[in-house]
Amino acid sequence: QVQLVESGGGLVQAGGSLRLSCAASGRTFSNYEMGWFRQAPGKGREFVAHINWSGGSTYYAGSVKGRFTISRDNAKNTVYLEMNSLKPEDTAVYYCAQTENQIARTIATIYNYWGQGTQVTVSS
Repeated sequence: QVQLVESGGGLVQAGGSLRLSCAASGRTFSNYEMGWFRQAPGKGREFVAHINWSGGSTYYAGSVKGRFTISRDNAKNTVYLEMNSLKPEDTAVYYCAQTENQIARTIATIYNYWGQGTQVTVSS
């Protein structure tokens, strides 16, 4: 059974940084693509970043490009999201997700497994 467990969320002031982690278990981590999504109160789930199975290819939403960095350590079965220059509009619950699909990487429905989410709150 696949499990994804996020950690690292919290409260930070605008301009600050956080590093989210997502530990995976249940199947061979290095075979799968990983993504980060977020959901703010009253809004739909929004794509944030994607990384391919090897870590050699990444893709970001325009709203976070240049501020966030996705990475993975296949030896540790973990994907990370480094978030810098945080803004109040980054406030949301952040989810990691896993998929075999190598296309449509921004679409939430192509991801098979999801973590429980971690809250990120950015104060102004």
